[in-house]
Amino acid sequence: MEATARRKARKPYESDLSDAEWAILQPLLPLAIAAGAPRTTDLREVLNGILYRLHNGCVWHALPHDLPAEGTVRDYFHRWRRCGLWDRINDTLRRAVRRAEGHDEEPSAALIDSQSAKGSRTSGVRGYDAGKKVTGTKRHLLVDTLGLLLCVLVHPANIQDRDGAKLLLAKAQGHFPRLQLIWADGGYAGKLIAWAWRMCGWLIRIVRRPKGSKGWVLLPRRWVVERTFAWLSNCRALARDYDYHPQTSEALVQVAMIHLMLRRLAKGAAKRPQGQPLVNCIGV
Repeated sequence: MEATARRKARKPYESDLSDAEWAILQPLLPLAIAAGAPRTTDLREVLNGILYRLHNGCVWHALPHDLPAEGTVRDYFHRWRRCGLWDRINDTLRRAVRRAEGHDEEPSAALIDSQSAKGSRTSGVRGYDAGKKVTGTKRHLLVDTLGLLLCVLVHPANIQDRDGAKLLLAKAQGHFPRLQLIWADGGYAGKLIAWAWRMCGWLIRIVRRPKGSKGWVLLPRRWVVERTFAWLSNCRALARDYDYHPQTSEALVQVAMIHLMLRRLAKGAAKRPQGQPLVNCIGV
């Protein structure tokens, strides 16, 4: 009660969870351990701290003093990363968004692409991407046709797209039973197509620029994953790679997508029939 009172007393930040967003997310969080002391930490404020750091790009110890202690916020973030909670919440909310948009919960088609991010002195892994002239890491994304995250992998930028795609697709294998088709750009052409069909049973279709085209051209399908990267670029913590462990960078991408989906679901929450659950909590 005291923590809730402090939250209501402080001035809200733009990145804070709204009441509607918290109502969707709260059932997906772990319950307090019954054998231990009563939980005194306000999990909503912990999530507000994580989102503040994500959207504003500050270091953990620069969190505002009216949020929980930075050690508490950071500990919850990494604890939930290690147990796979961010991944499970992302999957649950993605299914809810797809259902609300009139799609099957599981995708049958996806898109793959990578984005090179400049490293910093705190980056744990770095490599030089000669094509983009960037020293840092690559964020490899697999998204559905709505641009929602299916799988993310962060690796050194010197790994070629085709080799990084193998690592990403191997990570995604077995998690999407309806997936059959993946659209990709010309950087994924070659032996990867045969490998993906042989190892995963997925058809990779290359979307190429029209012959003779110059300048910017809107290519079918490929714009969807580019829009996802644009969504992520709104988070300052993802403007560069500041984290030592690639798994931390992957978790931040998942948190960014979780917040985006929460906002989308909260906008449509008032339109659903009363008493109908918005998300299925099974498996979270």
